[in-house]
Amino acid sequence: MNIEALARPEILAMKPYQSARNSAAADGILLNANEAPHALLEQSPSETPLNRYPPPQPEALRDRMAEIYGVDAAQVLVTRGSDEGIDLLVRVFCRPGVDSIIECPPCFGMYRVAAGIQDAGIISVSRDDNLRIDFDALAETVTDSHDAKLVFLTSPNNPSGDTIDRADLKRVIGAVGERALLILDEAYIEFCDADSAAGLVRDCPNLVVLRTLSKAWAAAGLRCGTVIASPAIIGLLQRVMAPYPLSAPAIDMALACTGETARVKQQRMMDELERQKSRLLALVESLPWVRQCWPGEANFILLKVDDADRLVAHCADHGVRIRNFSSNPGLESCVRLSIGSATEMDTLQDSLLSWNSTI
Repeated sequence: MNIEALARPEILAMKPYQSARNSAAADGILLNANEAPHALLEQSPSETPLNRYPPPQPEALRDRMAEIYGVDAAQVLVTRGSDEGIDLLVRVFCRPGVDSIIECPPCFGMYRVAAGIQDAGIISVSRDDNLRIDFDALAETVTDSHDAKLVFLTSPNNPSGDTIDRADLKRVIGAVGERALLILDEAYIEFCDADSAAGLVRDCPNLVVLRTLSKAWAAAGLRCGTVIASPAIIGLLQRVMAPYPLSAPAIDMALACTGETARVKQQRMMDELERQKSRLLALVESLPWVRQCWPGEANFILLKVDDADRLVAHCADHGVRIRNFSSNPGLESCVRLSIGSATEMDTLQDSLLSWNSTI
């Protein structure tokens, strides 16, 4: 597959910025980046002195992400969260006012935001009443949309929590062919039993998988995500990426957050979240004002309720913030509840039960 044929001509023609760390080795006496010769903090929170620029794509972190996700390091681009990966993809492949993306709303809102910033078109394939994707309609739209360059799917989906099975995924990959790229956002994949599609990237050059440390790895504050794609796509994204996307402390903390000790803690956290989710779902069944529940396969549930605005305000009065999705098409009077700690879920339970007396 000729990936360059999909990219914007301007990107292919541009000469990428060469930072000091890209253009020369990082050892010896560094007088090539206008850095200060000494760090002001004697005890730096990072192993890399803060007066020095960090590597653009730190080898240790790329190797760690490749090991965790079961891919080659050459298929990995470390980004400032998945948001940056989405933005880079839209900027590289969508010409302003010419090309489009395809999405299946309700879904993660940043696909639409990134397209809007780039002045790319947005083609929506609506879900059914149960918020499931109509894959016949999606395949037909992909085939008929000659200006679509990126097809965004999410598994598990946010906010409905449903997953895409492998047969449907391969069907969309086949429909996309060489006319576009399929972007599969797996931000919540660790919470479900389904296998990641990252391993398909080697044989499917039109597939891009997005992963993050923000959810199951409990590191949202780091802003560390990963784009998994063919080396050809990775190279194009690097042309428009900032020269030093991750700070030195963020790199070190990302390595620490994915180390052996952290992995043991992660499993304990995942087990606890599963228990708390089961507890919340049992409570929801007893609430008369809940009209529908989408339990999903992630660390949240979606509810259709009698009065979403008042419920959100009521929970806020009790110190609990839940997400109101009522303004989103297809999610009228719907709220999303994230799964928290046992103590946090105790407070949520009290708030939900007390709501019964107000309706």
